[in-house]
Amino acid sequence: MSSIVGSRRGMHPAWMVLMAFVVAMVSAAAASAGDSSHFRWAQNEDGITLPDGFRRVVVADDLGTVRHIEVRDNGDVYAALRQVHQGGGIVALRDTNGDSVADVQKRFGEDGGTGIGFYNGDLYFATPLKVIRYPMEDGKLLPTGPPELVVGGFPEQGQHADKTFAFDDKGHMFVNVGGPSNACQEETRTPHVDGMEPCPQLERHAGIWRFDATELNQTQQEDGVHFATGIRHTVTMMWNGCVDELYIMQHGRDQLHSLWPEKFTVEQNAKLPAEELLQVQKGDNFGWPYCYYDPFKEKRVLAPEYGGDGEEVGRCDQYDRPVMAFPAHWAPNGLMFYNGSQFPDRYFGGAFIAFHGSWNRAPLEQQGYKVVFVPFEDGKPAGDFEVFANNFAGEGPIESTGDARWRPMGLAQGPDGSLYMSETDDGRIWRVLYRPEKR
Repeated sequence: MSSIVGSRRGMHPAWMVLMAFVVAMVSAAAASAGDSSHFRWAQNEDGITLPDGFRRVVVADDLGTVRHIEVRDNGDVYAALRQVHQGGGIVALRDTNGDSVADVQKRFGEDGGTGIGFYNGDLYFATPLKVIRYPMEDGKLLPTGPPELVVGGFPEQGQHADKTFAFDDKGHMFVNVGGPSNACQEETRTPHVDGMEPCPQLERHAGIWRFDATELNQTQQEDGVHFATGIRHTVTMMWNGCVDELYIMQHGRDQLHSLWPEKFTVEQNAKLPAEELLQVQKGDNFGWPYCYYDPFKEKRVLAPEYGGDGEEVGRCDQYDRPVMAFPAHWAPNGLMFYNGSQFPDRYFGGAFIAFHGSWNRAPLEQQGYKVVFVPFEDGKPAGDFEVFANNFAGEGPIESTGDARWRPMGLAQGPDGSLYMSETDDGRIWRVLYRPEKR
């Protein structure tokens, strides 16, 4: 490098700019290819624990309310911000010197949102009311033009308004529309109020809609295919290319005890219902709001708003089941199927899930706040989940979300097979690499 720097004497300014760009790209490419000799490894003071052989780098910090993240083929990282922060709802990050820390940060976009991802080279971004697309060019960190509307016309709602999306390999885009309530009560979250029958919210909410991935100016009602229903809310979804199927994580309902104290104890309120990993196919119905999934009974049971007492199954045996259940109220907000080659072979095809952490287990301690791994075979879990990254919340007890140091949110895979993890409260992004020789 010293000879290159020395040879810059007498160079034309334009050539100096070009040389600086080439050096930056070479450094970034080396980092992406696995040369970690210059990485700025995170030390143990952040408290995050990982399995043996894995190490982490803090890519960026203090970004704002980071939601989902996406890593481009060249290693650039794009983060969706729920709230516009310092002039943008999206932050673009680039490492130019090969230490895996983003030394370039650029912000753009007028709205905040949750879903973000690339399709056919362009950047898609989901706000609570629409999905937009930014034209991108190779090598350029920022969009080359204004955003284009892909899908609009989603209903305004106070609860569960975050939108996420996924693309299949046939040109489709799937978008979630969360249920605008906890259990379809006419007076939402009110004790002893029955659910509406039938639930009118199922017409435009609580399901997955499918759209053309490239067509512009679509609307939910005119262009969307109602792909699946009975889904209370999902903040994460992913198309699993290994089996060509859509998977989502469903947030289970809240407040069984506070709304129906004569039917459910405080302990049952904290442990019911399950968070669910769902494999979603066209026409599926997962039973919300009429039913919820009891992980101890391993079946859906009738919700109290529809006459249930925690035991009765009733109509619920007709609805589709999850492929895996997780502890209640952990808030699964990130899902990623690993198809890289950097991690040990056992991780290939498996699912990483980020749990944002609970708010509604009081007076018991809040739980979640971790990233877990689930091994998969032939599109199905091949074993129980195991904790991959832990101790985001810090020292307990965690009585409310404000007590947690970090809340895991987004997951993404880098071009070299690294795992990127984001968190919401401080706006931090980590890059996790498998480096067993570095202890």
